[in-house]
Amino acid sequence: MDVDYTLGIVGSRRRIQRTLISCCEHLLEMALIFTYESAQFLRRLWLGSGGQESTQESSSGDGFEWNRPYLKRSVAPRSRNSGGEGDYIRGEDTKIISQLPRLVSVACGFAKDQAVYPQYNRGKFGEDAWFITSTPHAHIMGVADGVGGWRSYGVDPGEFSSFLMRSCERLSRSPDFLPQRPDLLLASGYRDLLGQKCPIVGSCTACILSLNRRNSTLYTANIGDSGFLVVRSGAVVCRSREQQHHFNTPYQLSSPPPGHELNVLSDGPESADSQHFPVQPGDVILLATDGVYDNVPESFLIEILSEMAGISEAVRLQMAANAVALMARTLSQNPNHDSPFSQNARRLNIEASGGKPDDITVLLASVV
Repeated sequence: MDVDYTLGIVGSRRRIQRTLISCCEHLLEMALIFTYESAQFLRRLWLGSGGQESTQESSSGDGFEWNRPYLKRSVAPRSRNSGGEGDYIRGEDTKIISQLPRLVSVACGFAKDQAVYPQYNRGKFGEDAWFITSTPHAHIMGVADGVGGWRSYGVDPGEFSSFLMRSCERLSRSPDFLPQRPDLLLASGYRDLLGQKCPIVGSCTACILSLNRRNSTLYTANIGDSGFLVVRSGAVVCRSREQQHHFNTPYQLSSPPPGHELNVLSDGPESADSQHFPVQPGDVILLATDGVYDNVPESFLIEILSEMAGISEAVRLQMAANAVALMARTLSQNPNHDSPFSQNARRLNIEASGGKPDDITVLLASVV
C-alpha cells in the first residue's frame, strides 16, 4: 500500500512532529512521577500520617491524586567534574590542600491554577519564580512568590517575581557578585526592577541562598515566608526565620503603581533576614515557597531529605523533589488535611481548615 507522506496538506509533517514531541514530553513527565522510589516515598509517608492505602489510581480527597501535573525536571547548570581547576584549593607548591564543596541541585513545582498557567515556563510555576546558577566560587539558588492579590487589579503577580529572579540570576554571574552577600544581590535585583522604564507593578516574597565554596559556608537572605531548611543526620540544623506583619501577611518587596506608594504594603530589601551557616558534605538543602511549608508537615520533609544525604546523582535527587512537590500539591487540595497553615490559624483563633491551595516551588540540593 502506497502512502503519500505529503498528505496533501501544507504543514502536516510539522504538526505531526510537534504532536510526537509533545507525547514524548508527557511520557518523560510520567516516568519522573511514577518512579518506584518516588512512589515509595509517597506511599510510606502517607500511610505514616494515618491515610488509607488505596488500590485505585486516583481518589477524591483522602488519598493522592495521580493526575498529570505540570511538572518538569530542571537540573542546575553542570558543575565541572572533580579534578577541574576550580574544584580544589591548592598550596603555593600547587599541591591540592582540599577539595571544594559543590551543590547538586534540581527543581520541581506546580501552578495553583493550571487554567491560568497551563504551560510550563522555565523558572516559573504559576506566580512563583526561581533560579539556580553557579560560578567557580559559588552556587546560588533563589525563589520568589508573587502576591496573588494583585490579580484583582488586573496585574499578573507572576511578572514581578519572575523579573526579580531573572535579575538576581544575571547579577550573580557578574564579577562584582560577593558570595557572602546574597542580601546585596537581592537589593541589586530589586533596584533593577524599580529602574525599568515601563513600571513592573506587583509584590513578592523572596529567599536567596549562596554557597561560598572557598569557606564551605551557606549565606542566606530571606524576606517573607518563603524559606529554607538544612537537614543533617536526620535533623534540621539551620532554617530561615519567617517574617510576618500579621497572619498570612508576610514581608514583601513591592512596586506600587505611580501615585499609590502610600497605599501598598512594602518592605525594603534591608529588611531581609540574613544568616550564614557552615555546611558539610551530606547536608541536604530545601529551598521552597510557602505552598510547601503551609501544607507539608516538617516531619515528612525531614524524612525525605534525610534519605538524600550525600546523594550526588541528579536523577535520585529529582525523585525526592518530585515527591515533596506532589505531596504539597495533593495536601493543598485536601479539605480534610490538618495542615500547618490551619494549625497556625487556630493558634490565633482564626477559622481555617484543610490544605491551603497555592503555587508550589521546590528547589532541592545536596552538598557533595
